[in-house]
Amino acid sequence: MTIMKRGSTYHLRKRVPTRYQRVDDRKSVWISLHTDSETIAKQKAPIAWQHLVEAWEARLAGDTADAERRFDAAKELAAVRGFRYLPAARVADLPREDLLARVEAVKGRDGEPDPREAAAVLGGVPEPQITVSRALDLYWGLAADKTLGKSDDQLRRWKNPRLKAVRNFIEVVGDKALPDITGDDMLDFRGWWLEKLESDNLTPNSANKDLIHLGDVLKTVNKMKRLGLVLPLSDLSFKEGEARQRPPFSESWIKDHLLKPGALDGLNKDARCILLAMVNTGARPSELASLTGAQIHLDAPVPHISIEPVDRQLKTRNARRVIPLVGVSLDAFKTCPKGFPKYRTTSASLSATVNKYLRANGLMETPGHSLYGLRHSFEDRLLAAGIDERIRRDLFGHALDRERYGKGASLAHVRDLIQRVAL
Repeated sequence: MTIMKRGSTYHLRKRVPTRYQRVDDRKSVWISLHTDSETIAKQKAPIAWQHLVEAWEARLAGDTADAERRFDAAKELAAVRGFRYLPAARVADLPREDLLARVEAVKGRDGEPDPREAAAVLGGVPEPQITVSRALDLYWGLAADKTLGKSDDQLRRWKNPRLKAVRNFIEVVGDKALPDITGDDMLDFRGWWLEKLESDNLTPNSANKDLIHLGDVLKTVNKMKRLGLVLPLSDLSFKEGEARQRPPFSESWIKDHLLKPGALDGLNKDARCILLAMVNTGARPSELASLTGAQIHLDAPVPHISIEPVDRQLKTRNARRVIPLVGVSLDAFKTCPKGFPKYRTTSASLSATVNKYLRANGLMETPGHSLYGLRHSFEDRLLAAGIDERIRRDLFGHALDRERYGKGASLAHVRDLIQRVAL
């Protein structure tokens, strides 16, 4: 970097780097530092050079077919030149003095305007329209705070319903730009869901989830990208019917059917062990599937498992707990002492595998039953045995509707209580 005095003013002279010769055909540049003081010139030179580099970078970024990158580059180049990017129509409405300042700023050495500079400073780069599919692409980055601490499996399950909602909307309405989405579009989407609820015998909750996830994507992008749109997303939800309870398996059904010798032999070992582990722990299938060998304590004075946030988020803060192992659940962990690697990262497929097997082999107590019913069955047995509410809530990872005092029951005491209802 050379600082030279030309007349009474110091200038910076520097060769144009090869990287920028596509947007500036000069071999070298002279930049006036607007001072006759060598000391001040030396202070200003690095800043002036940095501004020039930023302008070159913005020009390079603007020389692209990507509409969003080109628009962002135009805004950056306008800022380097000391202006806020405005659309051409708004530039035309500026006071005469401000308009002339912009026109002067884009003149090149030969007095002709530089096309890229003119587009940036005079508002000639149209703002790209964000479509619904593009909004989803942007959403993953804008909503990154919602995925902190999630395992790969949890992240997949968090993403999938949003992917599905956007895919459904595009299938019905099309991949429209966000400003073009109308109230009629949303009513069309709602109407499609109404027909689907009737034809597929689904609950309103299925449709409402789609509407919620679609709204979350569009509203997040609208807010974070400062689009200022009024999106027609209100008053679309379906009235919720009575929540469908997943019925518990009766104790006699578990004994006579699920625990009948050979009944579960057709299940893969990990799925079979998880089913049996649920019988006397009431743990969620996903909690059991994620256990590692370090969380399974078979050699402890009281064999137990510890539900902890290892490479995953817990469902709630109360979900962190220890559960004693007894009966068939203890035997299951002795068979699978290192956990269940087949489902550790794909727990969503676990329930589908087990439920399909139970239905195919006549092991479902009713058509409304599912694997999750074993969790409710364990709770019913604890309740029937008169076991204290705090102990039940601690075992299931539920919040307590009052202050928790003391450390609670010992692991050995809880084991003895569970033993009374264990199968």
